[in-house]
Amino acid sequence: MSLFEDILHARGLDTPERRRLFLEPDYVSSRHDPFLLPDMKQAVDRLVDARKNQEKITIYGDYDIDGLTASTLLMDAFESFGFASLDVFIPNRFIEGYGLTVEAVEKIAAAGAKLIVTVDCGSLSEKEIIRANELGVDVIVTDHHNVAPVQPPAVAVINPKRLLQDYPDEYERYLLKENSQHKGKIYPFLDLAGVGVAFKLVQALQTQLEGLPDGQEKWLLDLVALGTVCDIVTLVDENRANVFWGLNVMSQTRRPGLRALMAVAGVDPQRVDARSLGFSLGPRMNAAGRLETAQYALDMLVATNREVAFERAHHLDEMNRARRADQDRIFEEAKIQAEVYIDDPVLVLSASGWSHGIIGIVAAKILEKYQKPTFVLEEIGEESKGSARSYGDFSAADAIRSADGIITKGGGHKFAAGVTLPTRNIPLFREQVNLFYREQNLVNQADLLLPRADALAGFDQVDEDLVKGLSKLEPFGNGNPQPIIKSESVVVINLRRMGADAQHVKLEVRDRQGFRLQLLAFSAPEHFFAEVGAEVDVWYQPAVNEWNGRRTVEGKLLHLEII
Repeated sequence: MSLFEDILHARGLDTPERRRLFLEPDYVSSRHDPFLLPDMKQAVDRLVDARKNQEKITIYGDYDIDGLTASTLLMDAFESFGFASLDVFIPNRFIEGYGLTVEAVEKIAAAGAKLIVTVDCGSLSEKEIIRANELGVDVIVTDHHNVAPVQPPAVAVINPKRLLQDYPDEYERYLLKENSQHKGKIYPFLDLAGVGVAFKLVQALQTQLEGLPDGQEKWLLDLVALGTVCDIVTLVDENRANVFWGLNVMSQTRRPGLRALMAVAGVDPQRVDARSLGFSLGPRMNAAGRLETAQYALDMLVATNREVAFERAHHLDEMNRARRADQDRIFEEAKIQAEVYIDDPVLVLSASGWSHGIIGIVAAKILEKYQKPTFVLEEIGEESKGSARSYGDFSAADAIRSADGIITKGGGHKFAAGVTLPTRNIPLFREQVNLFYREQNLVNQADLLLPRADALAGFDQVDEDLVKGLSKLEPFGNGNPQPIIKSESVVVINLRRMGADAQHVKLEVRDRQGFRLQLLAFSAPEHFFAEVGAEVDVWYQPAVNEWNGRRTVEGKLLHLEII
């Protein structure tokens, strides 16, 4: 069995049928019936009435890429269906904050809207939806976040997570179990991004409204792919098919804004992949909402004029540069503070001037460096706002709930959450979340951050054919990471430090059969700089490097252990 086949087997692709479905995802056969989602029929019926009466509709988005792409997708599709009076409302992170607010609902109602369709938010917005109803405005929620035990009084709450609440034993890793008696009766895949849920609404509307013939909705898949990848949902099942085909659409996108953003970011449309979306396009779009307002990113997405699109894309690029500079400053200051609390299992760091639009990224970088769950907060006078990042068995959301008595509000997911609290309570909050961590009796958590190899191999097996085969597993992302190979007992025969501060390393290593491979690591930890002659185990991702017409296979070094 070849190394590529070993990797397929390690990922559960051990039958010809499973391999075919994974390696060649079919858009049509991967598409699930949208009416299996909760409240889809009620939403479609209400929108059909709105189309008949040409009511004014406001699409209420979120300021991240998932919300922006979902808002653009619905605007695009609704225009095709013939809705004549449409508006998009994107909240400002620094004014309205996340999700629906009463003030925003009142503003929308005053502008004459009769229907609000949320995307990527709204599942927990009971009081805001009650207020909308009082003002004569109906609400349709499309979302994918956590749900309430009792749904808010909207016309429809389309959220796949409702099924996980209603049928907790029928799903495993968000997929309906093979032996479920509910197959064909409830939606089989629950990890859609917000843009994915909005796309299902469009597919459902296609069955009742003219204007977007069956098959033409595939031109929306560029937006679906961008939002799905950047929201880091699992790239399996329907998500995988949508992103697989969405990347094809992206390569020939009709949107001047996306074409301009790829040009500004240096992304070749013919080589666009999931990494391009997550690390090149995504950060530039997110920078707008992190620094000022996400409206700039929305304006770029909906631009119809090529020159205007380039102007807006360049603006996002400039904002991203500013975001990176600010992020680097906060990270350096946070590292100094982290050393003060280095003995705490959970780091709680805070200061004024740490923009709460950026601190989530900083929290992730601190977690990576110190291998500890991390809260980073901006002190804004008497109030502080923070973001948390966690990993392993420690839930940031549960830690926040344990501090309910000393915070203003907070919540989120296991690995990412947000909190608002009185600035004076930060020391108490630090004490509480660390107490909560110790009460969990967690062990060997740092080991969970180590890479897990898909296969063991000698360097003779790591060639261009392997790299070409691995490319068939793309798009890579959450739930389908880029494959990792482990090679044991190899000897370091050359070491080269690189970078202005000698922070990068290139190792040349030789296996027992005498085959050699070069491994590179950027901003490498100190133990990666192994001495020549050292015997080590290495974990890496192979790739082809082309330089001056010469192609060689190298490895991105992920982990090294000296034997």
